[in-house]
Amino acid sequence: QVQLVESGGGLVQAGGSLRLSCAASGNIVGIRAMGWYRQAPGKQRELVATITSGGSANYADSVKGRFTISRDNARNTVYLQMNSMKPEDTAVYYCNAVQFVNNYWGQGTQVTVSS
Repeated sequence: QVQLVESGGGLVQAGGSLRLSCAASGNIVGIRAMGWYRQAPGKQRELVATITSGGSANYADSVKGRFTISRDNARNTVYLQMNSMKPEDTAVYYCNAVQFVNNYWGQGTQVTVSS
């Protein structure tokens, strides 16, 4: 089992920045990708960004150029730096880890962007 603990959410004004962190623990051998997803009220959960163990990153079009995902393999931690934030970025952000054929999720952290 993999446990994921997120931190760093909160309230920010439009144009501001936040940094999310997600630390993985437990049986972490074989985690090949980690990432962030988000779910706004009344909407489906959507991909924000993912990064492989080799460092290849993938972003949703809506966050390209504003968000940066990074990974510290030594600390088993993935980060999401969010800049130039918009009200439409408001959502619960979930950390995800893919290990072999299993998906693991964190508990979610609320991000609210005020206009």
